[in-house]
Parts: sequence; C-alpha cells; structure tokens
Amino acid sequence: MLKGRCFCGAVRYETTASPSEETACHCSICRRTTGAPFVAWFTVPLSSLTISGNTTTFQSSPAASRSFCPKCGTQITFQSSHHPDLIDLTTCSLEDPEQVPPINHTFDESRLAWVKLADELPVCPKSRPS
Repeated sequence: MLKGRCFCGAVRYETTASPSEETACHCSICRRTTGAPFVAWFTVPLSSLTISGNTTTFQSSPAASRSFCPKCGTQITFQSSHHPDLIDLTTCSLEDPEQVPPINHTFDESRLAWVKLADELPVCPKSRPS
C-alpha cells in the first residue's frame, strides 16, 4: 500500500494498486502549476485510490484537471479525460517518495535549458511511451 498526504496533512490518500507510468514530467503546465522545474508522477487505477480531506480541483487544460489541498496548496492528483479510469499522483506527496522513483523523463522538449539531467533514465520528447 502506498500512502501520501499534502504538506499540512489536511488531505491524505492511499492506494492498494501497484504504480505504473512513473515519470518526471517537464511540460510547461506541470512546471507552472507547481512552481518547480519538473514534477514526478505515477499512475494508479482511480478505483484503487482513497482520498480523505477536501481538495480543490483546477481545470489545467481542456482534457485535464489537477487537485490541490486548499489549505497548503500541495498538488496531489492529475486526471485526464482521455483515461477516466486512471489517476496520477505526485510522487513527492508520498510518505516515502523513494518507493516510486521515475523510470523516465517526459516532455523533455519542454525541459528548461538550465536543468541538466544527471541520471541514465530514458528521455521522451513528448508524452510517456505507450
């Protein structure tokens, strides 16, 4: 079981599913919604996720929404209407982010020039590989 929470602890979650699609996303929307140079995510089936506490949802693009803690602002989820049965969770909102390291970098074509990758992970110019 994976457990996570926002910074202030008002929002908590757990999932019984094994993570998939572990990635470090460099897209401009992830950067702008977090204020970070890139964001690590992983995917689980929506049906496996239990969230306690209230979240605020923001429609970040026509096909995607993100949820945040309304108290501290921690981004918790990303959902795409293209995959309504799946949900992405921010890796660093996990109680132990080391449990789910990224396996690639996505949207590398949007990576900031001053971000130098020091790992050996595969790099995808656009979205995650199928």
